[in-house]
Amino acid sequence: MIKKSISLLILCAQFASLNDLKAQPQNDQLGAWYMYFFDTNFNDSPWGFQGDIQHRNWNIAGDLEQLLLRGGLTYSPKTAKIKFTLGYGNIKTGVYGEDNSTSTESRIYQEALFPVKFGNRFHTNHRFRYEQRLIENQNLRTRYRYNFFVNIALNRPEMKRNTIYLACYNELFINGQKIISNPNTVEYFDRNRFYAALGYVIRNGLKVQLGVMNQTTDTYGKNQIQLSLHHSFKR
Repeated sequence: MIKKSISLLILCAQFASLNDLKAQPQNDQLGAWYMYFFDTNFNDSPWGFQGDIQHRNWNIAGDLEQLLLRGGLTYSPKTAKIKFTLGYGNIKTGVYGEDNSTSTESRIYQEALFPVKFGNRFHTNHRFRYEQRLIENQNLRTRYRYNFFVNIALNRPEMKRNTIYLACYNELFINGQKIISNPNTVEYFDRNRFYAALGYVIRNGLKVQLGVMNQTTDTYGKNQIQLSLHHSFKR
C-alpha cells in the first residue's frame, strides 16, 4: 500500500510538472514553502482560534517569495459540522532574483470549512474563502477561493498516531475585479494550486507533511516543495 502511494505521489509530481510546462513559466527553479498551521478551541465552547505562519521562497532558501502571518477567530456550531472563520493576514512579498525590494499586503478574510468523511480512511474538507486585500499602491481588491482537500490513511484504518497518509488538494483562486490600479489590470483567473504529499501523524493533534505543490497563474507555472506542521490543541 505504501509503495503504491509513493508511486502515486511521484505521478502527481510529474502531472504538476506537465501543468508547469503548459503554463510556460517564467522560471523553472524549484521553490520551497515552510509552514506551520495551528487551531485551538476555547475549552468546550464553539469558539476558537486558528492561524498559520508561512515562509515561502522562490528557491529552496534565501530568495524570499512571501512571509505570511495569518490568524482568525473561529466558530463551530454544535448543530452542524462546519467551521466559520473571520481573520486577518499580513503578507510581505519579495521579488524573484537578486532584487531585495518587497511590498506589503493587509488581508481580511472570511471562510467556511466543512468536512466529509468516507469510512475511516478517507477524510475530505471543503473550504470556501472570501478575501479583501489591501496591497501597496493598488485599489482595494477582492478574491474568491475554493479548496478541496483529501487525506487518505495508508498503513492504518484510522488517522491516529503513527499513521502514514496521502494528502492532496486543489485550490482555485478567482479575482473579484480586473482593474487593480489605473491603468493596471489582472485577469479574473488568479491562480490554481495542485498539491500531493505524504503525511505522518506524530500524535493526536500533530501531523507533518512533505510534498510538491504546482502553482499556475495566467503568466507562469512553478513547482514548490512544501514542508508543513499541522497542530490542533485545546485551551
